Amino acid sequence: MSETKSRFVVSADWLQAELGKPDLRVLDASFYLPAQKRDADAEYAAGHIPGAIRFDQDKIADHSTSLPHTIPSPDYFATEAGKLGISENDRIVVYDGIGVFASPRVWWLFRVMGAKNVFVLDGGLDGWKAEGRPLETTAPSHAPATFTPNFDESRVVTLPAMRDIVSSGAMQIADARSAGRFAAAEPEPRPGMRSGHMPGARSLPSGVFANQGRLKSLPELKQTIEDAGIDLSKPVVTSCGSGITAAIITLALESLGHHDNKLYDGSWSEWGSREDTPVVTGPPTPDKA
Repeated sequence: MSETKSRFVVSADWLQAELGKPDLRVLDASFYLPAQKRDADAEYAAGHIPGAIRFDQDKIADHSTSLPHTIPSPDYFATEAGKLGISENDRIVVYDGIGVFASPRVWWLFRVMGAKNVFVLDGGLDGWKAEGRPLETTAPSHAPATFTPNFDESRVVTLPAMRDIVSSGAMQIADARSAGRFAAAEPEPRPGMRSGHMPGARSLPSGVFANQGRLKSLPELKQTIEDAGIDLSKPVVTSCGSGITAAIITLALESLGHHDNKLYDGSWSEWGSREDTPVVTGPPTPDKA
């Protein structure tokens, strides 16, 4: 892998050569918004990377909350990962249809739960198909495994902690929603939510980190983040609509060696649906001189 590419991203060439290795687990973590008009389960059934396990981010989640695909408890996650034949010691490659959209969330989730060797497939399934690589339609059968979680709760931000961050300015806030949603120029796709952003947040739309489903080079990632007003020498909390695309920013930060970052799991689905959280409209606040 080139020194200018993220160490957390693997190429289709590399993955195809590794398929079938006993310690490799390939996860199809595809997830789509209604506007994308794609069905992740149907696409998986129609053809997926050989050996790929379907990882449904809405099923392996905390079902005690009304918020979408919230991080599950470590015990529940471990049980479900074990049922899929995944252990924390496996080499885990996560992909989604688009390339760098939903897969970074599952990359982040496994890392937060204690897995060490987790990667994202550059180009995703769309790129894999475009290159005429092999597909299969049968779901793989893996013997149950034991996933021993080592949950790092310090990387997950809850609503009370997010309130403190916003009021104190203790961390920079990077918002992965579109610029239009950030500025309240576009409505939120989920009903009952206010438009705008958290005070002090910076706009880093998730789509700016990849070209045709492939993560940008490290110099490009650095430039993109700094151009948004984020200081890479200071801590960052990532956010988005529902906690999925925030992990794209997390992937970019980690790729650049920035490890003082957290993800606000409730994201705008939680913040924007409340009446007691401060919301700002318009573009980001300029830096003070």
